[in-house]
This record gives sequence, C-alpha cells and structure tokens, in this order.
Amino acid sequence: MVIKVFLASSSGSTAIKKKQQDVVAFLEALKVDYAQLDIACNEENRMWMRQNVPEEKKPSNGIPLPPQIFNEESYCGDYETFFDAKEDNSVFSFLGLAPPPGSKGHAEEDEEQEEDDLQSENEEEADVEEEGEEEEEYLEETQEEEAAE
Repeated sequence: MVIKVFLASSSGSTAIKKKQQDVVAFLEALKVDYAQLDIACNEENRMWMRQNVPEEKKPSNGIPLPPQIFNEESYCGDYETFFDAKEDNSVFSFLGLAPPPGSKGHAEEDEEQEEDDLQSENEEEADVEEEGEEEEEYLEETQEEEAAE
C-alpha cells in the first residue's frame, strides 16, 4: 500500500509549505512508502483530491487545502489530523498501516498479545487446578464408599 500525499509545489502560503514539509519529513523519518502528488501543476491530481476528501472534512468553502493524505483510495486526513496522530504516537494507525517490528506501536500490540496469552495461561492453570481438585474429591468419595462396603 502506498500513502499518497497531495501537496502544492508552488504554494504562496508559508504555512502550507511548512505543513507539507512536516508531513513529508516525518514519513521519510519513519521510512513509510509514500508518493507526493502535486496539485499545483497537475489538474488531474487536484480534481481527484477535491473529489475524494469526504464532505464532512472539507472547509466551509468546499476546497480542501494541501496537504491531504490518503492510503491508496482511502482518506486518512489533513495536516491537523496527521499532527494529532503524530502527537498521540499513532501515525501508523492514522495511515492504516501496521507498525514496523520494534516500533512503539508494535510494542504496544506485543504487550496486548502477551497480556492475552498470560490471561489464557492463567485460565488454563485454573482449569487444571479445578480438574485436579475434582479428581481428588472423586477419589476420596470412592475410597469412602469402598471403606463403607
């Protein structure tokens, strides 16, 4: 899966340029496979981006500003939602990607799996103990019955 970052190569807005640079630099630092799609000099990219940003995510004027981020055809979000995900250490989830082995997000998944495994082991041990107790009770009852005969 390729992450698509829609940006404007010739934006007059310093704020937009900084946001675009932030997204691209962060994706590069994480070694995420992504493609930059320019909306300033490619009308097809601009139209595709505008048509595929969900209505509820568009600003009041209806024209979404770059950067806009997609995972293939699936909308991930704009800069603000990307920034929030970055602050929450949930960028891979935001992008719809599995975190790489050894990353913080992957470690959290590993911890959850270990907790599930530990819980299963504890349940199994409890079942074995319960079976052992039932077996002991049965033996005691059997011995008492034999002694009574």
